[in-house]
Amino acid sequence: MNRNIRILGIALILCFVALFVQLNRIQIFQQKDLQENPSNMRSVIRDFNRERGEIITIDGEIIAKSLSIEGQLKYERTYPYGDLYAHTTGFFSFQYGADGLERYYNDQLAGQKETQQFNSLKDIFTVTDTSADLTITINHSVQETAKEALGERNGSIVVVDPRTGAILAFWSYPSYDPSIFGSSDLKAGEKAWEEYSSLPSEEDPRLPKMYREIFFPGSTFKLVTASAALTSTSATLTQPEFDVRATYTPPLTTFPLQNYAGSTCGGDILEGLRVSCNTTFAELAAEIVGAESLIETSKKFGFNQLPPIDLPSPAESVFPDDFGNQVGETDAEPPIPILENTPALAQSGIGQFNVKATPLQMALVAATIANDGILMKPHLMNSFTDQDGELIEVYKPLIWQSVLSRQDARSLQLAMEITATSGTATNLAIPGVVVGGKTGTAQVDADRPDDTHGWIVGYAGPKDGES
Repeated sequence: MNRNIRILGIALILCFVALFVQLNRIQIFQQKDLQENPSNMRSVIRDFNRERGEIITIDGEIIAKSLSIEGQLKYERTYPYGDLYAHTTGFFSFQYGADGLERYYNDQLAGQKETQQFNSLKDIFTVTDTSADLTITINHSVQETAKEALGERNGSIVVVDPRTGAILAFWSYPSYDPSIFGSSDLKAGEKAWEEYSSLPSEEDPRLPKMYREIFFPGSTFKLVTASAALTSTSATLTQPEFDVRATYTPPLTTFPLQNYAGSTCGGDILEGLRVSCNTTFAELAAEIVGAESLIETSKKFGFNQLPPIDLPSPAESVFPDDFGNQVGETDAEPPIPILENTPALAQSGIGQFNVKATPLQMALVAATIANDGILMKPHLMNSFTDQDGELIEVYKPLIWQSVLSRQDARSLQLAMEITATSGTATNLAIPGVVVGGKTGTAQVDADRPDDTHGWIVGYAGPKDGES
Protein backbone atom coordinates (compact mmCIF):
# COMPACT_ATOMS: atom_id res chain seq x y z
CA MET A 1 0.00 0.00 0.00
CA ASN A 2 2.73 2.46 1.01
CA ARG A 3 4.70 1.54 -2.12
CA ASN A 4 1.72 2.41 -4.36
CA ILE A 5 1.24 5.74 -2.57
CA ARG A 6 4.92 6.58 -3.08
CA ILE A 7 4.68 5.76 -6.79
CA LEU A 8 1.54 7.90 -7.10
CA GLY A 9 3.23 10.75 -5.24
CA ILE A 10 6.31 10.63 -7.45
CA ALA A 11 4.10 10.58 -10.54
CA LEU A 12 2.16 13.64 -9.33
CA ILE A 13 5.42 15.49 -8.58
CA LEU A 14 6.71 14.72 -12.07
CA CYS A 15 3.44 16.01 -13.56
CA PHE A 16 3.74 19.24 -11.59
CA VAL A 17 7.38 19.63 -12.69
CA ALA A 18 6.41 19.07 -16.33
CA LEU A 19 3.55 21.56 -16.01
CA PHE A 20 5.89 24.11 -14.38
CA VAL A 21 8.47 23.73 -17.16
CA GLN A 22 5.82 24.02 -19.89
CA LEU A 23 4.25 27.13 -18.35
CA ASN A 24 7.62 28.84 -18.05
CA ARG A 25 8.56 27.84 -21.61
CA ILE A 26 5.36 29.42 -22.90
CA GLN A 27 5.54 32.54 -20.74
CA ILE A 28 9.24 33.24 -21.26
CA PHE A 29 10.41 31.74 -24.53
CA GLN A 30 7.20 31.82 -26.57
CA GLN A 31 5.78 35.08 -25.22
CA LYS A 32 6.65 37.18 -28.29
CA ASP A 33 5.40 34.55 -30.76
CA LEU A 34 2.09 34.28 -28.90
CA GLN A 35 1.67 38.05 -28.74
CA GLU A 36 2.30 38.41 -32.50
CA ASN A 37 0.17 35.41 -33.52
CA PRO A 38 -2.70 36.69 -35.74
CA SER A 39 -5.06 34.28 -33.95
CA ASN A 40 -4.37 35.93 -30.59
CA MET A 41 -7.24 38.43 -30.60
CA ARG A 42 -6.66 39.40 -26.95
CA SER A 43 -3.52 41.38 -27.83
CA VAL A 44 -5.24 42.96 -30.84
CA ILE A 45 -8.25 44.04 -28.78
CA ARG A 46 -5.88 45.33 -26.09
CA ASP A 47 -3.99 47.48 -28.62
CA PHE A 48 -7.22 49.03 -29.91
CA ASN A 49 -8.42 49.81 -26.41
CA ARG A 50 -5.60 52.18 -25.59
CA GLU A 51 -4.17 55.29 -27.21
CA ARG A 52 -1.22 54.96 -29.56
CA GLY A 53 1.56 57.47 -30.20
CA GLU A 54 1.28 59.96 -33.04
CA ILE A 55 3.47 60.06 -36.14
CA ILE A 56 4.58 63.61 -36.98
CA THR A 57 6.60 65.14 -39.83
CA ILE A 58 9.80 67.05 -39.14
CA ASP A 59 7.88 70.32 -39.65
CA GLY A 60 5.12 69.42 -37.20
CA GLU A 61 2.27 67.91 -39.27
CA ILE A 62 0.44 65.03 -37.56
CA ILE A 63 0.10 62.24 -40.13
CA ALA A 64 -1.13 59.37 -37.92
CA LYS A 65 -3.10 59.49 -34.68
CA SER A 66 -5.64 57.61 -32.54
CA LEU A 67 -9.24 58.79 -32.21
CA SER A 68 -11.49 57.95 -29.26
CA ILE A 69 -14.72 56.21 -30.35
CA GLU A 70 -17.78 54.56 -28.81
CA GLY A 71 -18.13 50.79 -29.05
CA GLN A 72 -16.29 47.56 -28.30
CA LEU A 73 -13.08 49.19 -29.44
CA LYS A 74 -12.16 52.42 -27.68
CA TYR A 75 -9.86 53.80 -30.40
CA GLU A 76 -9.37 53.72 -34.14
CA ARG A 77 -6.34 54.78 -36.15
CA THR A 78 -6.69 57.66 -38.58
CA TYR A 79 -4.39 59.31 -41.12
CA PRO A 80 -5.32 62.99 -41.64
CA TYR A 81 -3.58 63.38 -45.01
CA GLY A 82 -5.18 60.37 -46.68
CA ASP A 83 -2.95 58.81 -49.31
CA LEU A 84 -0.06 61.29 -48.96
CA TYR A 85 1.91 59.26 -46.41
CA ALA A 86 0.35 55.81 -46.82
CA HIS A 87 3.53 54.13 -48.06
CA THR A 88 5.51 55.60 -45.16
CA THR A 89 3.20 55.25 -42.15
CA GLY A 90 1.61 52.08 -43.46
CA PHE A 91 -1.51 51.18 -41.47
CA PHE A 92 -2.52 49.82 -38.07
CA SER A 93 -5.51 47.55 -38.55
CA PHE A 94 -7.71 45.39 -36.31
CA GLN A 95 -8.10 42.88 -39.17
CA TYR A 96 -4.86 43.07 -41.14
CA GLY A 97 -2.17 43.87 -38.60
CA ALA A 98 0.28 46.65 -39.38
CA ASP A 99 2.67 47.81 -42.09
CA GLY A 100 5.17 50.60 -42.65
CA LEU A 101 6.34 52.66 -39.69
CA GLU A 102 3.32 51.47 -37.72
CA ARG A 103 4.80 47.99 -37.86
CA TYR A 104 8.51 48.77 -37.64
CA TYR A 105 8.12 50.99 -34.57
CA ASN A 106 5.07 49.27 -33.09
CA ASP A 107 6.62 48.72 -29.65
CA GLN A 108 7.52 52.40 -29.23
CA LEU A 109 4.18 53.70 -30.55
CA ALA A 110 2.24 51.25 -28.37
CA GLY A 111 4.36 51.95 -25.28
CA GLN A 112 5.58 48.37 -25.03
CA LYS A 113 9.29 49.13 -24.75
CA GLU A 114 10.54 48.36 -21.23
CA THR A 115 12.39 51.67 -21.13
CA GLN A 116 9.07 53.45 -21.73
CA GLN A 117 7.08 51.37 -19.26
CA PHE A 118 9.33 51.65 -16.22
CA ASN A 119 11.09 55.00 -16.02
CA SER A 120 10.85 55.09 -12.22
CA LEU A 121 9.76 52.92 -9.28
CA LYS A 122 6.28 54.46 -9.19
CA ASP A 123 5.61 53.29 -12.77
CA ILE A 124 5.45 49.71 -11.48
CA PHE A 125 2.41 50.54 -9.34
CA THR A 126 0.57 53.10 -11.51
CA VAL A 127 -1.12 52.98 -14.92
CA THR A 128 0.19 55.72 -17.22
CA ASP A 129 0.21 56.40 -20.95
CA THR A 130 3.59 55.03 -21.98
CA SER A 131 3.12 55.47 -25.75
CA ALA A 132 5.72 57.50 -27.65
CA ASP A 133 5.22 59.99 -30.48
CA LEU A 134 7.41 59.44 -33.52
CA THR A 135 8.79 62.43 -35.42
CA ILE A 136 10.03 61.49 -38.87
CA THR A 137 12.46 63.16 -41.27
CA ILE A 138 9.97 63.84 -44.07
CA ASN A 139 9.24 67.50 -44.75
CA HIS A 140 5.52 68.03 -45.39
CA SER A 141 5.93 70.71 -48.06
CA VAL A 142 8.53 68.63 -49.93
CA GLN A 143 6.22 65.61 -49.77
CA GLU A 144 3.31 67.63 -51.18
CA THR A 145 5.55 68.97 -53.95
CA ALA A 146 6.63 65.42 -54.86
CA LYS A 147 3.01 64.28 -55.14
CA GLU A 148 2.05 67.28 -57.23
CA ALA A 149 5.04 66.85 -59.55
CA LEU A 150 4.33 63.18 -60.28
CA GLY A 151 0.61 63.70 -60.73
CA GLU A 152 -1.32 60.61 -61.82
CA ARG A 153 1.63 58.95 -63.53
CA ASN A 154 2.73 55.60 -62.13
CA GLY A 155 6.07 56.11 -60.45
CA SER A 156 8.01 57.04 -57.34
CA ILE A 157 9.92 60.01 -55.95
CA VAL A 158 12.58 59.63 -53.26
CA VAL A 159 14.33 62.69 -51.78
CA VAL A 160 17.31 62.05 -49.49
CA ASP A 161 19.64 64.33 -47.57
CA PRO A 162 23.03 62.97 -48.78
CA ARG A 163 24.80 64.20 -45.62
CA THR A 164 22.66 62.23 -43.15
CA GLY A 165 20.60 59.67 -45.08
CA ALA A 166 17.39 61.34 -43.87
CA ILE A 167 14.41 60.74 -46.18
CA LEU A 168 12.85 64.14 -46.97
CA ALA A 169 10.10 62.91 -49.33
CA PHE A 170 8.83 59.41 -50.08
CA TRP A 171 5.98 59.22 -52.58
CA SER A 172 4.64 56.60 -54.96
CA TYR A 173 1.60 56.60 -57.22
CA PRO A 174 -0.90 54.99 -57.03
CA SER A 175 -1.46 55.26 -53.31
CA TYR A 176 -4.39 54.70 -50.92
CA ASP A 177 -5.97 56.05 -47.74
CA PRO A 178 -4.84 53.83 -44.83
CA SER A 179 -7.64 55.18 -42.60
CA ILE A 180 -9.96 52.62 -44.16
CA PHE A 181 -7.93 49.84 -42.50
CA GLY A 182 -7.50 51.65 -39.17
CA SER A 183 -11.24 52.34 -38.91
CA SER A 184 -13.67 50.55 -36.59
CA ASP A 185 -15.86 50.00 -39.68
CA LEU A 186 -14.51 46.51 -40.29
CA LYS A 187 -16.80 45.79 -43.25
CA ALA A 188 -15.52 48.83 -45.14
CA GLY A 189 -11.94 47.77 -44.46
CA GLU A 190 -12.64 44.25 -45.64
CA LYS A 191 -14.26 45.52 -48.85
CA ALA A 192 -11.29 47.76 -49.66
CA TRP A 193 -8.80 44.98 -48.88
CA GLU A 194 -10.58 42.53 -51.19
CA GLU A 195 -10.78 45.16 -53.94
CA TYR A 196 -7.05 45.91 -53.77
CA SER A 197 -6.17 42.22 -53.54
CA SER A 198 -8.05 41.51 -56.78
CA LEU A 199 -5.80 43.89 -58.73
CA PRO A 200 -2.59 42.87 -60.51
CA SER A 201 0.34 43.39 -58.15
CA GLU A 202 1.73 46.30 -60.21
CA GLU A 203 -1.60 48.12 -59.83
CA ASP A 204 -2.11 47.44 -56.11
CA PRO A 205 -1.96 50.87 -54.40
CA ARG A 206 -0.83 49.24 -51.13
CA LEU A 207 2.54 48.38 -52.69
CA PRO A 208 5.21 50.96 -51.75
CA LYS A 209 7.12 50.77 -55.01
CA MET A 210 9.88 53.14 -53.90
CA TYR A 211 11.42 50.53 -51.60
CA ARG A 212 9.63 47.22 -52.21
CA GLU A 213 9.69 46.85 -55.99
CA ILE A 214 12.70 46.60 -58.30
CA PHE A 215 12.96 47.84 -61.90
CA PHE A 216 15.58 47.97 -64.66
CA PRO A 217 17.53 51.14 -63.79
CA GLY A 218 18.66 51.71 -67.37
CA SER A 219 21.25 54.41 -67.98
CA THR A 220 21.16 55.73 -64.40
CA PHE A 221 23.27 52.65 -63.64
CA LYS A 222 26.05 54.10 -65.82
CA LEU A 223 27.03 56.09 -62.71
CA VAL A 224 27.91 52.79 -61.03
CA THR A 225 29.81 51.56 -64.10
CA ALA A 226 31.73 54.86 -64.26
CA SER A 227 32.50 54.56 -60.53
CA ALA A 228 33.91 51.07 -61.07
CA ALA A 229 36.10 52.37 -63.90
CA LEU A 230 37.49 55.26 -61.82
CA THR A 231 38.15 53.16 -58.71
CA SER A 232 39.46 49.90 -60.19
CA THR A 233 41.22 50.85 -63.44
CA SER A 234 43.50 53.58 -64.76
CA ALA A 235 40.52 55.21 -66.50
CA THR A 236 39.69 58.86 -65.92
CA LEU A 237 36.86 61.06 -67.16
CA THR A 238 38.94 61.84 -70.26
CA GLN A 239 40.76 58.55 -70.88
CA PRO A 240 40.33 56.19 -72.69
CA GLU A 241 38.56 57.34 -75.84
CA PHE A 242 35.82 55.17 -77.36
CA ASP A 243 34.91 54.93 -81.03
CA VAL A 244 32.08 57.09 -82.32
CA ARG A 245 29.48 54.60 -83.53
CA ALA A 246 25.85 53.52 -83.47
CA THR A 247 26.41 49.93 -82.29
CA TYR A 248 28.86 47.86 -80.25
CA THR A 249 29.23 44.08 -80.53
CA PRO A 250 30.59 42.50 -77.33
CA PRO A 251 32.94 39.50 -77.42
CA LEU A 252 31.35 36.05 -77.98
CA THR A 253 28.27 37.33 -79.82
CA THR A 254 27.25 38.59 -83.22
CA PHE A 255 24.31 40.59 -81.88
CA PRO A 256 25.15 44.31 -81.67
CA LEU A 257 24.09 46.53 -78.81
CA GLN A 258 22.57 49.80 -80.03
CA ASN A 259 22.46 53.36 -78.79
CA TYR A 260 19.10 54.87 -77.90
CA ALA A 261 17.03 55.64 -81.01
CA GLY A 262 19.92 54.51 -83.23
CA SER A 263 22.03 57.58 -82.40
CA THR A 264 25.80 57.79 -82.91
CA CYS A 265 28.11 58.66 -80.01
CA GLY A 266 31.52 57.99 -78.51
CA GLY A 267 34.45 59.80 -76.95
CA ASP A 268 35.51 59.67 -73.30
CA ILE A 269 33.58 58.72 -70.14
CA LEU A 270 32.62 62.36 -69.50
CA GLU A 271 31.01 62.61 -72.94
CA GLY A 272 29.47 59.17 -72.53
CA LEU A 273 27.69 60.28 -69.35
CA ARG A 274 26.66 63.62 -70.83
CA VAL A 275 24.85 62.07 -73.81
CA SER A 276 24.19 58.68 -72.13
CA CYS A 277 26.10 56.63 -74.70
CA ASN A 278 25.26 52.91 -74.55
CA THR A 279 28.13 51.77 -76.76
CA THR A 280 30.70 53.53 -74.60
CA PHE A 281 29.47 52.04 -71.32
CA ALA A 282 28.82 48.57 -72.71
CA GLU A 283 32.43 48.35 -73.89
CA LEU A 284 33.65 49.94 -70.66
CA ALA A 285 31.90 47.25 -68.60
CA ALA A 286 32.79 44.28 -70.79
CA GLU A 287 36.38 45.03 -71.82
CA ILE A 288 37.89 47.53 -69.36
CA VAL A 289 36.19 47.20 -65.95
CA GLY A 290 35.27 43.51 -66.00
CA ALA A 291 32.76 41.50 -63.98
CA GLU A 292 34.65 41.28 -60.68
CA SER A 293 35.11 45.03 -60.23
CA LEU A 294 31.59 45.86 -61.39
CA ILE A 295 30.08 43.32 -58.97
CA GLU A 296 32.20 44.69 -56.11
CA THR A 297 31.37 48.33 -56.85
CA SER A 298 27.65 47.56 -57.16
CA LYS A 299 27.71 45.95 -53.74
CA LYS A 300 29.43 48.99 -52.23
CA PHE A 301 26.55 51.12 -53.51
CA GLY A 302 24.05 48.76 -51.83
CA PHE A 303 23.17 46.19 -54.49
CA ASN A 304 22.75 42.51 -53.52
CA GLN A 305 21.96 43.36 -49.89
CA LEU A 306 18.98 44.58 -47.93
CA PRO A 307 18.99 48.35 -47.41
CA PRO A 308 19.16 49.22 -43.69
CA ILE A 309 16.10 51.47 -43.77
CA ASP A 310 13.67 51.54 -40.85
CA LEU A 311 10.75 50.02 -42.75
CA PRO A 312 9.63 46.38 -42.93
CA SER A 313 10.49 44.08 -45.85
CA PRO A 314 12.56 46.37 -48.11
CA ALA A 315 13.48 44.84 -51.48
CA GLU A 316 17.06 43.95 -52.35
CA SER A 317 18.36 45.61 -55.50
CA VAL A 318 20.09 43.12 -57.77
CA PHE A 319 23.26 43.06 -59.84
CA PRO A 320 24.15 39.66 -61.42
CA ASP A 321 27.05 37.99 -59.64
CA ASP A 322 27.81 35.17 -62.09
CA PHE A 323 28.75 35.68 -65.74
CA GLY A 324 30.17 32.20 -66.27
CA ASN A 325 33.67 30.79 -66.51
CA GLN A 326 36.61 32.53 -68.15
CA VAL A 327 37.13 31.59 -71.80
CA GLY A 328 39.73 34.19 -72.76
CA GLU A 329 40.98 37.66 -72.00
CA THR A 330 41.10 41.11 -73.57
CA ASP A 331 44.16 42.85 -75.01
CA ALA A 332 43.90 45.56 -72.36
CA GLU A 333 46.65 46.18 -69.82
CA PRO A 334 46.03 44.60 -67.41
CA PRO A 335 43.95 42.06 -69.38
CA ILE A 336 40.29 41.64 -68.42
CA PRO A 337 38.80 38.12 -68.37
CA ILE A 338 36.34 37.33 -71.14
CA LEU A 339 33.61 35.22 -69.56
CA GLU A 340 31.04 32.85 -71.01
CA ASN A 341 28.38 35.53 -70.61
CA THR A 342 30.40 38.67 -71.33
CA PRO A 343 27.60 39.89 -73.68
CA ALA A 344 25.32 39.99 -70.61
CA LEU A 345 28.01 41.90 -68.72
CA ALA A 346 27.97 44.53 -71.48
CA GLN A 347 24.19 44.86 -71.07
CA SER A 348 24.53 45.00 -67.29
CA GLY A 349 26.93 47.92 -67.60
CA ILE A 350 24.07 50.02 -69.00
CA GLY A 351 21.51 48.87 -66.43
CA GLN A 352 19.84 46.16 -68.48
CA PHE A 353 20.00 42.31 -68.53
CA ASN A 354 19.17 41.22 -64.94
CA VAL A 355 20.10 44.46 -63.18
CA LYS A 356 17.18 45.71 -61.10
CA ALA A 357 16.93 48.42 -58.47
CA THR A 358 14.41 50.15 -56.24
CA PRO A 359 13.93 53.91 -56.65
CA LEU A 360 15.41 54.21 -53.15
CA GLN A 361 18.57 52.43 -54.30
CA MET A 362 19.19 54.72 -57.26
CA ALA A 363 18.50 57.78 -55.10
CA LEU A 364 21.23 56.49 -52.78
CA VAL A 365 23.65 56.16 -55.72
CA ALA A 366 23.22 59.86 -56.53
CA ALA A 367 23.35 60.78 -52.82
CA THR A 368 26.62 58.89 -52.38
CA ILE A 369 28.27 60.81 -55.21
CA ALA A 370 26.92 64.11 -53.85
CA ASN A 371 28.28 63.23 -50.39
CA ASP A 372 31.86 62.84 -51.65
CA GLY A 373 31.63 59.05 -51.90
CA ILE A 374 30.13 58.28 -48.45
CA LEU A 375 26.87 56.30 -48.39
CA MET A 376 24.80 57.09 -45.30
CA LYS A 377 22.20 54.72 -43.84
CA PRO A 378 18.76 55.82 -45.09
CA HIS A 379 16.27 56.48 -42.30
CA LEU A 380 12.87 57.96 -41.48
CA MET A 381 13.03 58.14 -37.70
CA ASN A 382 14.14 61.50 -36.32
CA SER A 383 13.13 61.21 -32.67
CA PHE A 384 10.74 59.75 -30.08
CA THR A 385 9.12 61.79 -27.33
CA ASP A 386 6.94 60.68 -24.41
CA GLN A 387 3.51 62.12 -23.62
CA ASP A 388 5.10 64.86 -21.51
CA GLY A 389 7.10 66.01 -24.54
CA GLU A 390 10.39 64.70 -23.15
CA LEU A 391 12.88 63.24 -25.62
CA ILE A 392 13.29 59.48 -25.37
CA GLU A 393 15.56 58.89 -28.36
CA VAL A 394 17.14 60.93 -31.16
CA TYR A 395 18.51 59.39 -34.36
CA LYS A 396 22.24 59.78 -34.97
CA PRO A 397 23.34 59.59 -38.64
CA LEU A 398 25.41 56.53 -39.46
CA ILE A 399 27.72 55.67 -42.35
CA TRP A 400 26.54 52.59 -44.22
CA GLN A 401 29.54 52.22 -46.55
CA SER A 402 32.50 54.17 -47.93
CA VAL A 403 32.10 53.78 -51.69
CA LEU A 404 34.36 56.27 -53.49
CA SER A 405 37.36 58.40 -52.73
CA ARG A 406 36.60 62.10 -52.50
CA GLN A 407 38.57 62.68 -55.71
CA ASP A 408 36.58 60.10 -57.70
CA ALA A 409 33.30 61.39 -56.27
CA ARG A 410 34.22 64.95 -57.29
CA SER A 411 34.97 63.71 -60.82
CA LEU A 412 31.50 62.18 -61.05
CA GLN A 413 29.95 65.34 -59.60
CA LEU A 414 31.56 67.28 -62.44
CA ALA A 415 30.17 64.82 -64.99
CA MET A 416 26.66 64.95 -63.49
CA GLU A 417 26.69 68.75 -63.37
CA ILE A 418 27.73 68.96 -67.03
CA THR A 419 24.93 66.47 -67.84
CA ALA A 420 22.46 68.78 -66.10
CA THR A 421 23.67 71.90 -67.91
CA SER A 422 24.33 70.62 -71.44
CA GLY A 423 23.39 66.94 -71.55
CA THR A 424 20.37 64.69 -71.19
CA ALA A 425 19.35 66.06 -67.74
CA THR A 426 18.88 69.76 -68.55
CA ASN A 427 15.29 69.61 -67.25
CA LEU A 428 16.81 69.41 -63.76
CA ALA A 429 18.66 72.73 -64.05
CA ILE A 430 17.77 75.42 -61.49
CA PRO A 431 19.17 78.97 -61.91
CA GLY A 432 21.64 79.85 -59.16
CA VAL A 433 21.79 76.29 -57.79
CA VAL A 434 24.40 73.58 -58.35
CA VAL A 435 22.56 70.63 -59.93
CA GLY A 436 23.88 67.26 -61.05
CA GLY A 437 21.82 64.64 -62.81
CA LYS A 438 21.67 61.45 -64.83
CA THR A 439 18.76 60.19 -66.91
CA GLY A 440 17.83 56.62 -67.75
CA THR A 441 15.43 54.83 -70.07
CA ALA A 442 15.12 51.10 -69.47
CA GLN A 443 13.55 48.77 -72.00
CA VAL A 444 11.16 46.45 -70.17
CA ASP A 445 10.39 43.95 -72.95
CA ALA A 446 12.58 43.28 -76.01
CA ASP A 447 9.45 42.48 -78.02
CA ARG A 448 7.92 45.84 -77.10
CA PRO A 449 10.60 48.51 -77.66
CA ASP A 450 8.22 51.32 -76.67
CA ASP A 451 7.56 49.74 -73.25
CA THR A 452 10.11 51.57 -71.12
CA HIS A 453 10.78 52.90 -67.63
CA GLY A 454 11.93 56.51 -67.40
CA TRP A 455 14.37 57.50 -64.65
CA ILE A 456 16.21 60.56 -63.46
CA VAL A 457 18.52 60.79 -60.46
CA GLY A 458 20.36 63.84 -59.25
CA TYR A 459 21.23 66.26 -56.49
CA ALA A 460 20.95 70.00 -55.89
CA GLY A 461 22.56 72.40 -53.46
CA PRO A 462 24.08 75.85 -52.98
CA LYS A 463 27.24 76.91 -54.74
CA ASP A 464 30.52 76.68 -52.84
CA GLY A 465 30.71 79.31 -50.11
CA GLU A 466 26.93 79.82 -49.99
CA SER A 467 24.57 78.46 -47.34
